[in-house]
Amino acid sequence: MPADRRLADGARLALTTFSTLPVRAGRIDRSVAGTAMALAPAVGALLGALLAGLLLLLVAVAPPLVAAGVTVGAGALLTRGLHLDGLADTVDALGSYRRGAAALEIMKKPDVGPFGVAALVVVLLVQAAALAELAGRSWLAALAAVVAATAAGRLGVAVACRRGVPAARPEGLGALVAGTVGPVALVAGTAAVALVAVAAVPDRPWQGPLAVLAALAVAAALLRHVVRRLGGITGDVLGATVELVTTLVYLGLVLSS
Repeated sequence: MPADRRLADGARLALTTFSTLPVRAGRIDRSVAGTAMALAPAVGALLGALLAGLLLLLVAVAPPLVAAGVTVGAGALLTRGLHLDGLADTVDALGSYRRGAAALEIMKKPDVGPFGVAALVVVLLVQAAALAELAGRSWLAALAAVVAATAAGRLGVAVACRRGVPAARPEGLGALVAGTVGPVALVAGTAAVALVAVAAVPDRPWQGPLAVLAALAVAAALLRHVVRRLGGITGDVLGATVELVTTLVYLGLVLSS
């Protein structure tokens, strides 16, 4: 497949996978999937810009926490709630202390267990509280913070799909994207997101990049545990990674503020 066509199809797949933007999918294979996962941080940056704009508009007419809560809800709508669903399913599976096929079966169940509910509550509360604090910063700092956090969440997916990480099942999204992202894409994506994060904390320009790197390190550690427990990654694991990294970056950006 020509490189330009693979890039175009990868961009479409990234947009349809990580957002509800009305884009028609093109050809889908592992090569295109790898391009899509490498482009995931760019989709996150686009979503972050939209959410930051909404936050700044709302905070002009509503209390910061209300504006933040609506923004978090809008983020869920723009992603069809898939990442939150993945978070709940993954935490339920890990919380069961089961391994392999038994844990994967728990992830398939339509209900949400107590571990999943607790994870959703904590993540949504932390994100809303962090956004309420960020809304009080300059528009540039708030924009950089939201863009960096949402882009970092999708960069976490690229990390999860790096070469050498297997899929837990022979079918599904995990099987399509596992092991498709090379080191060059990971380094470029990390550098770009870290650069955006510099402006998120104007008085401490090192804090934003450090928050991004620390969140990715935690996600990498969790992924190693997931691979041991489940045998590899799944679509739910990718969704959980998005929410985990995004939340940790937000937390890192507001510490000692």
